[in-house]
Amino acid sequence: MISRTLSIPLVQFLVLFFTIVQSRADLGESIDSAITRGVDFLITDQNTNGSWGSATRTKDLNIYAPLPGAHHAYRAGATGLALSGLIDSADTRPETTAAIEACAAWSVENLPKLRRAEQTTTYNIWGHAYGLRSLTRLHLRETEPGKKALYKNLAQQQIDLANRYEDVNGGWGYLDLFDEITTQKPSGITTSFTSATTLLAMQEGREKLELSLDEKVVTSSLDSIKRQQFPDKSYAYSHDHIKYPRRPINRPAGSLARSQACNAALRKFDREGITDEVIIEWADRFIAREGWLSIARKRPRPHDIHFQISGYFYYYGIYYFTESVRLLPAENQTKYAEKLAALIIEKQEKDGSWWDYPLYDYHQPYGTGYSLMALAWCRSVMD
Repeated sequence: MISRTLSIPLVQFLVLFFTIVQSRADLGESIDSAITRGVDFLITDQNTNGSWGSATRTKDLNIYAPLPGAHHAYRAGATGLALSGLIDSADTRPETTAAIEACAAWSVENLPKLRRAEQTTTYNIWGHAYGLRSLTRLHLRETEPGKKALYKNLAQQQIDLANRYEDVNGGWGYLDLFDEITTQKPSGITTSFTSATTLLAMQEGREKLELSLDEKVVTSSLDSIKRQQFPDKSYAYSHDHIKYPRRPINRPAGSLARSQACNAALRKFDREGITDEVIIEWADRFIAREGWLSIARKRPRPHDIHFQISGYFYYYGIYYFTESVRLLPAENQTKYAEKLAALIIEKQEKDGSWWDYPLYDYHQPYGTGYSLMALAWCRSVMD
């Protein structure tokens, strides 16, 4: 018989235990519901040609986008994210399968054509990186050998195209606006997070599809990220920002989203210094200070708020939080998955989408793609 002195603590423990179990079950159901609503939005929002996004829904202040190539890049990037989100959702309804197949056909036709718009912009890097992620997923879900080979070859091509646009300083940027002399190989502003984004997509392709990487490009790009790293594991916005380490955008609050991606890239490629403790520190910081990023959501002007944060940092940071935390031991991941899932679910729009910055008509597809991939990770960790 349990003594009176032990019975109350035991009852309290059992109540707490079953409360936690029920809470996790409720959160799991909420994740499933949010994923389904996000998938429904993408199916409804898909263009008739299988892609997502367009150059419509402009505003008085628009991101610089030389025609037409910049919008080819925006569409490729948004489409790659949307398709990756659909595939990661594991939704098996016929309409979801049809949307995936329609986008696969668009990707096969259009990704090989993607190039930079002109010498002032290399937005195509986002299209190559996220096109590579979606092609990797298409290959993994495909069972027909011919199509698998096609997707693998196209994924390798996206790596080779990205290599062509590596900056002279190593790594990748998206603008080459600021020099009077432009060069065949970009010499603009290498950004730490663009480099991390591209390298992580490449590494996923190498791990899952055995794609080939150019080790010289990998090394020079990692070196570029390391040069932009400050001792506290904040990262400069760009190579030029190294000279101004205390500018708000370069400080920890300004680097909150970038640090997730950059730490993950350096850790994935076995660069020294990114220990579990660093990943945990920045994961805790992200959860505690997510509000810093959230305040900037949906503001039409970039970099016009504290620490020069832009709205489009938000769902980027959400997704690369998962890329960083998944590198921790499995037992350390669950609490982060629960907290992140709650944040994402809370911010889902009435139409089922997620978005953080009004970018023509690309913002809802890319925000929803990021969020679906992140929620799929949360679900997998909590199962």
